[in-house]
Amino acid sequence: MRWESSSTRTDDALVLGAGLLKAMAHPLRLGILNALIDGPRCVHELVEATGATQPLVSQHLRVLRSADLLAREQRGREVVYALADDHIHHIVVDTLDHARTEGTRHEPHVHHP
Repeated sequence: MRWESSSTRTDDALVLGAGLLKAMAHPLRLGILNALIDGPRCVHELVEATGATQPLVSQHLRVLRSADLLAREQRGREVVYALADDHIHHIVVDTLDHARTEGTRHEPHVHHP
């Protein structure tokens, strides 16, 4: 099923959607988002979950925050991150499920209208 709207609104949505996907299009950023599927985590928990260094995780968190993919809450001295909304949750889960399917390990399937 294809999303449709007026031409100008469609163009805006396509640009915004491409920006969201671009922000997600790095293995570590996708890993951070995946680590947040089960709920909020602070930076040191994301470091443990991803195996990346704290400065590298923080750098990628900035990219994800700037794309509005994350919610952030200060809890005492720690900053806790969560997925911004259920849409992001579904995109991450669907992306990883699709990547794990047998069909995506071979030639890409091209849909012809």
